[in-house]
Amino acid sequence: MSDWPAPLADAYAACETLARSHYENFPVASYLLPAPMRPHVAALYAFARVADDIADEGSALPEERRARLRDWQERLHRAAAAGARSSARLPGTGAAMAADLDERILTAVGHSIRSLDLPIALFDDLVSAFGQDTTTTRYASWCDVLEYCRRSANPVGRLVLRIAGYRDEQLDRSSDALCTALQLTNFWQDLGRDWRNGRLYVPAEVALACSASEEALDGERLNEPWIRAIEACVAFTRERFDAGRDVCDGVRGRLRAELRFTWLGGMRILDRVHRGRARLLHQRPALGLADAPAIAWSAIQWTR
Repeated sequence: MSDWPAPLADAYAACETLARSHYENFPVASYLLPAPMRPHVAALYAFARVADDIADEGSALPEERRARLRDWQERLHRAAAAGARSSARLPGTGAAMAADLDERILTAVGHSIRSLDLPIALFDDLVSAFGQDTTTTRYASWCDVLEYCRRSANPVGRLVLRIAGYRDEQLDRSSDALCTALQLTNFWQDLGRDWRNGRLYVPAEVALACSASEEALDGERLNEPWIRAIEACVAFTRERFDAGRDVCDGVRGRLRAELRFTWLGGMRILDRVHRGRARLLHQRPALGLADAPAIAWSAIQWTR
């Protein structure tokens, strides 16, 4: 980063600040990653964070959100095709400051795409999934949910592998499984919040098989049919985690540690989802600092 022009270094620094200012279940550009990777991973996160906020935050109508997402995507393509900005804009206040941050994010992501030959189609997939969030609130089948995960989660893993220099189909497949597992875990973790926002990610085919009705989600606790539905969802997600374990062993160095911590943290949250399944409507399972020693010990045991 020290070899980059000051405006470009400033753009990446803004992305890293954004990445560390938001709570996430799993490490984002953490110090476990090799230092050369961190700015690029932070830029990827910042791009996706802005797109997610466009889709989910505020009071704009769905068509307005989709228009803003299209604009964000078009600006990305222009930034990827252009050279690095020759100068950084000075921070402003309010809307001007937000616009300045957006420009810095696009400067950084555009540079990452060009310098690391990242497939811009994977960024397009992310934007497509965020756009779907403005229109789709129910999913009929696992196939539908997995297609959403293919665009909302899996591109992140593939891009991280590309940033690290890996271009391997087998690693891609295992990464897809891990990213899907993490996305599914987040769905079950956020069941209550999503329901209050009008969304439900449990496939209708699962709810139907368990005789779980949507009306029952307005209660204080999940009833028996919904408990069975969550158990089925947790079991399905564990299968994805199992399939995603290979990518943790297929990479080298500090990235291997990062992915193992991510896998172990995801499984730990999934276990809490399962244990607290009756209370998911109003109690969101999460990790805290107290979980770090147990996860670290499990990571050490992994290597033996």
